[in-house]
Amino acid sequence: MGEERDSLGAQLANEYAANDHSRSRFLVNGEPTENHLALASKGTLRVEVTATGRMAHSAYPELGESAIDKLIPALTRLRAMPLPSDPEVGPCTLNIGLIEGGRAPNVIPDYAHADLLYRLVGPSDELRREIVTTAGGEVQVTFPLELPFLRLRTVNGLPTMIAAFTTDIPKLTNWGEPLLVGPGSIHVAHTDGEYIEKQQLHEAIDVYCKIAQQLVG
Repeated sequence: MGEERDSLGAQLANEYAANDHSRSRFLVNGEPTENHLALASKGTLRVEVTATGRMAHSAYPELGESAIDKLIPALTRLRAMPLPSDPEVGPCTLNIGLIEGGRAPNVIPDYAHADLLYRLVGPSDELRREIVTTAGGEVQVTFPLELPFLRLRTVNGLPTMIAAFTTDIPKLTNWGEPLLVGPGSIHVAHTDGEYIEKQQLHEAIDVYCKIAQQLVG
């Protein structure tokens, strides 16, 4: 619940674990990794870019101030901004996931807004400063959510991968040392054709048993 939003479900589960005296030693997050153990998981930085203006009749644009005309150049600059990269994990990436604004085709828009998501490969402090500077003074930039980049524990004998996605692991700190592995492919997640192969479900049983045996053996 609330994954990549406010992670509300994970926060409540974490509070439950904090009050449970029989604390677990390890957490296995079953996100789809095709049964490969993740060496690392990219973080998430959500960014909101907002522009304001003044409404007017579109026949007299000089009487108004277009918020959309402010937002579009800011987004263009952000798309062109160089992003950090890690030699093992890969590049930080940007997705402009939502754009909204305006009232009608014949009205100069007084409001425009965009939701952006960066996939982090390290600390975000410098990236945040560059985003604000690059966006420019005609828009307002806020950062409603961050889930940090993580390097994760592995187990001998299992294939590994780098997770370019983010999980709720950073919000589940009371559930033990985390591992990230599960059946299914992230490449079909968030699509109309999302599925998990039955063969991978069967293979996951052996993977989870092997992890448990090594961790508690």
